[in-house]
Amino acid sequence: MLNTLPTETNANTAKSAAEDSFKKEFFQDLFNLESGNFWFRNRNKLIIWSIKKFFPSAKSFLEIGCGTGFVLSGIKKALPHLELCGSELFEDGLSFAQKRIPDAHLMQLDARKLPFDKRFDVIGAFDVIEHIEEDEEVLRELYRACRQGIVLTVPQHKWLWSYLDEHSCHKRRYTRKELVEKVEAAGFTIKFATSFVSLLLPVMLMSRLRKKASEDFDVTAELKLPAFANAILEKILQIELLLIGKSISFPAGGSLLLIATKSPRSGDAL
Repeated sequence: MLNTLPTETNANTAKSAAEDSFKKEFFQDLFNLESGNFWFRNRNKLIIWSIKKFFPSAKSFLEIGCGTGFVLSGIKKALPHLELCGSELFEDGLSFAQKRIPDAHLMQLDARKLPFDKRFDVIGAFDVIEHIEEDEEVLRELYRACRQGIVLTVPQHKWLWSYLDEHSCHKRRYTRKELVEKVEAAGFTIKFATSFVSLLLPVMLMSRLRKKASEDFDVTAELKLPAFANAILEKILQIELLLIGKSISFPAGGSLLLIATKSPRSGDAL
């Protein structure tokens, strides 16, 4: 099921935000590469673990910025009881998501203006809010729209900023302190936070330092690995996932996972 942007939402504002937040031509490459790439596969396992551990009673889930639907398709297989919804600013992304999860409820929405109030048990945003200048505004919207809490992943460490972030239309890379403060300011209580892609951080750093941006730079090049290299890297991240599953929090890594629950504000209706 595919819904377009609600008429009451400012479509011109959404269009303006879209122009510098993501390059929609990447959707085709992502659709082709995600299911076989170690990073996306491992992130899906981490997201599913987070929902199972911290929100076992959840019955509904909304993904903000669902892209091609790869995360939602993984959640559907692992947690078939969940009512799944996905939103995306780009209609191009939703067309790919509809192929992967035809029975999910998909919507074209601006994350800064969600038309929901306590509608979903859990909301996820996976490598999304770093694309949005008004990330604090988005977090406040997530607070209003969820009932139980949120799961977030973001790129981490400002010192890892590179040509890749620029070509990916990132507004920032987060420190843990920054993300925690912004999430708490929105009203949430932090339950767990950890870096991930931690065991591969030296490899990631060397890759960023070695390569230079160019006119014909391919932002998806790092996803196009030989099969043997992809398999080795996936095995390494499986070890990392086992450790995180034992509630070990890594202090540094290419990405950051944060789980937070909703804390009723004074005056909020229960």
